[in-house]
Amino acid sequence: MSIKSVEFVMSPSEPHFVGDGFRVHTFIPSSYRLDMHRMDPIIMMDYNSKHYFEPSNTPKGVGVHPHRGFETVTIAYKGKVEHHDSSGGGGIIGEGDVQWMTAASGVLHKEFHEKEWSKKGGEFQMVQLWVNLPAKDKMSAPKYQSIENTSMSKVNIENGIIEIIAGEYQGIKGTANTFTPLHLYNARLKQGANAHFSFPAHYNTALLVIEGSIIVNNEHKAPLDHFVLMGNVGENFEITAQEDSVVLVLSGEPINETIVAHGPFVMNTKQEIIEAFNDFNQGKFGYLED
Repeated sequence: MSIKSVEFVMSPSEPHFVGDGFRVHTFIPSSYRLDMHRMDPIIMMDYNSKHYFEPSNTPKGVGVHPHRGFETVTIAYKGKVEHHDSSGGGGIIGEGDVQWMTAASGVLHKEFHEKEWSKKGGEFQMVQLWVNLPAKDKMSAPKYQSIENTSMSKVNIENGIIEIIAGEYQGIKGTANTFTPLHLYNARLKQGANAHFSFPAHYNTALLVIEGSIIVNNEHKAPLDHFVLMGNVGENFEITAQEDSVVLVLSGEPINETIVAHGPFVMNTKQEIIEAFNDFNQGKFGYLED
């Protein structure tokens, strides 16, 4: 089995706000060789690096808005988020938890800092991914998976733990149900720990350094808040923690279908985007109170 090389290490872009509750760096898509196809099926990645929010009696966040054609995955590292959608999904995620919303044929949803957490304020750190759906599943029924950290599969390695959100690691399967092959892990590593990974060469694979700093394949340094894109040659790679670190590991089999995206809709044709807007304007995505 050959070594999977590093294609590049990318520093975070200037942050911007989504609503008033999420201060994010957008890694996917970005102008630096990362369009919606390059990490397919992961077509968007927003990273809210650690940011202190002042106490607020009015929770900050994003009000009611629609989605169709993909899934949103929110991974909490610091703080708490509350989610509601028009298909009845919703709940609160705290540190280490994950919300996995399948918008598919269409939902309205909103997400805010959790009410009690907002009153106290504090450090907030999250990742949100958009995971594309194959054409045959884009109009399937919406669903919602709440994945608490206590229920996640975990694999102990020397001086570390691999939390399996989706996919599998060393034969242990993760909690999330996915439409296409997708691996999502949190590698929580003590200083000096080595973690080894193996994915098929054609899988699109990347790393995001959430805490600490790492070296990939004993060669490429990746500091805090940096994104590492792996090449599509070879299968195996390793990361070494230069200090206590947390690394989000992402790898998925590309769907390899046309992506036509407009705002909150991701479909396969322009006509399907027009239909999405029409259906939304006609109230077919259900109702959700602001």
